[in-house]
Amino acid sequence: MIVNAFYNEKGIGDTLIITVGDIDAEKRTFERKGDVAKIYQEDTGAVAGYNVFHARRYLTLDEKGKVSLTEEKIAAFNRILKENGFEEEIEADLSPKFVVGYVKSKDKHPNADKLSICQVDVGEAVLQIVCGAPNVEAGQKVVVAKVGAVMPSGLVIKPSNLRGTDSFGMLCAARELAIPDAPQEKGILVLGGETETGSVFATTF
Repeated sequence: MIVNAFYNEKGIGDTLIITVGDIDAEKRTFERKGDVAKIYQEDTGAVAGYNVFHARRYLTLDEKGKVSLTEEKIAAFNRILKENGFEEEIEADLSPKFVVGYVKSKDKHPNADKLSICQVDVGEAVLQIVCGAPNVEAGQKVVVAKVGAVMPSGLVIKPSNLRGTDSFGMLCAARELAIPDAPQEKGILVLGGETETGSVFATTF
């Protein structure tokens, strides 16, 4: 389950937003019990997430924007759900979402001149990622935003299909990572060869 949480007391009040999936917005509905509203798809029951009102009654939240997730926070989320009458539990993949990847191969996309299909080693797996950067090449060390990553812009990385080819992540440019004084021209950030494949890329946002 891809879980993200967001909190901005000045922006939207004392409400914790927990997202766990995608649903059809036109079929979205909600059920509220106590301080928790579950947002789900009416016809399938698929859950998009939960809004926790009066969140500071339940846990300490010092972040503004994306909330860093830990096993303790997930346990707290589940305690809040239970206290407000929901029996389901949230299970989260807490593995790092920004990692060093090694581009094992790059092939031209059969249906798009400016896209490449890359096989990228991220340590525990090889991910297929469709990339539009003009400077991507096999043999590079790059920054990979895995599925579930939240970019500084607020974009959540999800599995996608680009012109008929599945893609599971994104190769990042320095400006997309909000690195100070990043070059503005189009192109991914290429790391030094000494960086370890699969290691966590330290983000500052």
